[in-house]
Amino acid sequence: MHIGIAFDLKPAGTLPAGAPDDLHEEFDSPDTVHSIAEALRALGHTVSELGSGKPLLEALLKNPPDFVFNFSEGTGISRNREARVPAVLEMLGIPFTGSDPLTLALSLDKDFTRRIVADAGVEIPKGFVLQPPKRLYDGEFAEFPPLLEASGLTLPVILKPTCEGSSKGIRNRSLIETAEAFGPMVVELWNAYQQPVLVEEFIAGEEVTVGILGNDPPEVLGVMRVVPKVPTDRFVYSLEVKRNYESLVDYECPPKLPGLVLRDLEQSALAAYEAVGCRDVARIDYRIRDGVPYFIEVNPLPGLNPISGDLVLIANAMGVTHAELVQRIFAAACIRQGVK
Repeated sequence: MHIGIAFDLKPAGTLPAGAPDDLHEEFDSPDTVHSIAEALRALGHTVSELGSGKPLLEALLKNPPDFVFNFSEGTGISRNREARVPAVLEMLGIPFTGSDPLTLALSLDKDFTRRIVADAGVEIPKGFVLQPPKRLYDGEFAEFPPLLEASGLTLPVILKPTCEGSSKGIRNRSLIETAEAFGPMVVELWNAYQQPVLVEEFIAGEEVTVGILGNDPPEVLGVMRVVPKVPTDRFVYSLEVKRNYESLVDYECPPKLPGLVLRDLEQSALAAYEAVGCRDVARIDYRIRDGVPYFIEVNPLPGLNPISGDLVLIANAMGVTHAELVQRIFAAACIRQGVK
């Protein structure tokens, strides 16, 4: 079988003027692409690297593959960017791994996803969204504390761009402890990411992530707890932490959680997976407070970096190599689509 790989590489060189330093945080390295390609070649397939954007479109039309292994994140700030490649593949009738365009567009919008999983009975943190003004904000921030008070939320809260992944825009300073810090951080995120800001109650508790594979029914691959090396009740799995994870956190898989909590967590994750419409693979993030798992977000295109990807770390801890993980994702997609 001829398999194409859809992906986005981190570009070399400097960032555009005024862009946040995490503009390309979601994009992959050549090593990740190479590792995925080798895992598929080990099954006896011919593999071509399609990339994304115009080169992908040209390759699909000139020499369409039999199947596409998709982990393209899409460029820009559109909340539909992760849905672009699957939408093209659907139009051309080319089968692919992972979720469909609707699920990928939905799950990139944290607010929309919260509503869907809450309707399915999944516990979520309290929160609300602040839409950016049409013009650059130049006020004195006086209107922001009343907005927080009217919402019913109490400090601390955490601020996030609504339509980003890989912790883009989630910094240590995103945890807001004072009313005075609230407005300036909202405006900073508005200006940097040009999208709404999600304001959530901060769940002081365990940070965990659940890896899920397959369909009909999907199964939990494993659960991993992210443990700060310096204990704190204000831990945020921020971009700073992810960039320096070896020094700042330990990964615990399986996690040392009570059996009942672990069961509730896995059931909640499977319910969220189904509610959002995930296919083949996803990683779902939670915080646990007083034994209750609170849904944070779903990642239907989880990172597959062979060294540091959270899903890969879960797989390795459960005795599954990077190559086997890639092959299991591909197998799940083939079975789902009746491809031998």
